[in-house]
Amino acid sequence: MRLRPPALRGGLRLRLVAGFTVVAVVSCLSTGVLTFREARTGVLQQSQDAVVRQFRDSVDARAPGYPEVPDRSDLNHIVADLAYTHRSQQWRFLATYGGLSAVYGPQDSFDVLTPALRRSVRTRAAAVFQRVHHDGRAYLVVGLPVTYATSAAVTSAPTGLVLYLVVPQESEQLYVEALITAIERATLPALGLAVLIALLVARGVLRPVRALGRATRRMAAGHLDTRLAVSGSDELAELSRTFNDTAAALEESVAELRRMEARARRFAADVSHELRTPLAAMTAVTDVLDEQSSRLDQVTGEAVRLVSEETARLARLVEDLMEISRFDAGAAELGADEIDLAESVRRTLASRGWLDRVRTELPDSGTPRALVDPRRVDVVVANLVGNALRHGAPPVTLRLTAAGGWAVITVTDRGPGIPEADLPHIFERFYKASRARTRSESSGLGLAITAENVRLHGGRVRAGNAPGGGAVFTVELPLRPRPGTGTAPAREGAEHVREEEA
Repeated sequence: MRLRPPALRGGLRLRLVAGFTVVAVVSCLSTGVLTFREARTGVLQQSQDAVVRQFRDSVDARAPGYPEVPDRSDLNHIVADLAYTHRSQQWRFLATYGGLSAVYGPQDSFDVLTPALRRSVRTRAAAVFQRVHHDGRAYLVVGLPVTYATSAAVTSAPTGLVLYLVVPQESEQLYVEALITAIERATLPALGLAVLIALLVARGVLRPVRALGRATRRMAAGHLDTRLAVSGSDELAELSRTFNDTAAALEESVAELRRMEARARRFAADVSHELRTPLAAMTAVTDVLDEQSSRLDQVTGEAVRLVSEETARLARLVEDLMEISRFDAGAAELGADEIDLAESVRRTLASRGWLDRVRTELPDSGTPRALVDPRRVDVVVANLVGNALRHGAPPVTLRLTAAGGWAVITVTDRGPGIPEADLPHIFERFYKASRARTRSESSGLGLAITAENVRLHGGRVRAGNAPGGGAVFTVELPLRPRPGTGTAPAREGAEHVREEEA
């Protein structure tokens, strides 16, 4: 089974870091915006209150000396006096009374006074202020109507005189810009710290996850004794404990299955071995009876022939079981010899009387030559051809080719073919494609033995169906053994088969 490499390092880690970064960005932006807004409001409010208070105090101190009906010279005197008092602050003043107005300095047009501010001053008796942006600069504009107290000294009445103050706010604007710069500079270290914390957290979270991934891959490779170290009491620790419990239960179940499989194989091997002695005796007896069957009456002769056929079939089954047991125990080895594959195939067909029943497409004698086990190649060819003769339909064709260091043996027939549902299981032991053939000459082990012999050579075998109908079996054998071939790997729990003859 091919395992995919883990994607946690670039997946979950990236998501954790991205999540922390998003949270940090949102937090920094939210904190920065709130801090900026509060600081800006505080700075401007403080500046505004100070300006309005100073302006009101200056006017209140001079208002008693103002004439009730001022003319233009009076207005000029008022704004000049206020400008002189606040000469260090670069304040600009405007005085209006009815249709008259006076400013300090002939060049000032007071474009920053908005109509809304003028209307508000006319309708209210208290100071009115407004922050205005004009020509890219910020100003605080204050309008203060001059009033006089009534006889009750509780209310006041407007005199018609209105004083305006325009204060540039460069320093406040510079302070706000410096605040923005400070927030921007503080955001980058905060993001860097958030990413660092995210990496540390991701490392702590991913360490047990990666350990779990490694343990899972080890178990998939067959190391069922793999366990995880459990520390802590969080969800990851609980996951590790669950994994350990699952691994322990799986190891116990697999061990029990292996013990049962080993006992079954040992039983099959022992039974097969013990049957060889009585079968040898029965075969000898049936051979004698076969020679005398022609002298017996019809009923007795048929019974003798039936016993002989079933004895031969049982003997073949026992030999197949012994062969399978050798593969399971790892006792099967190659007796490699360099032979002419084409001549070997001819001998296999001739020894079984199939030359006239099988159409062959073989190269000239002497090619190809391969370093193989002649006995096992004979078994492979005999099983495939015998299977085609029994379950296919003529003509049965055997083709041998060689290319690229491989010998390819193809056996085809013109029968009904192999059902698609049976193709994946065709080389399994005791598997029969047709359920109607539960009782037949075939033992169900021939193709399994064929596959084991091919794998022992380091080759490949596959089954399929021809486009025009019929089954196709293809065997690929290396002309020279590849490293690591020549001995069948022992199945876990399998016992060595006893090789002594009965």
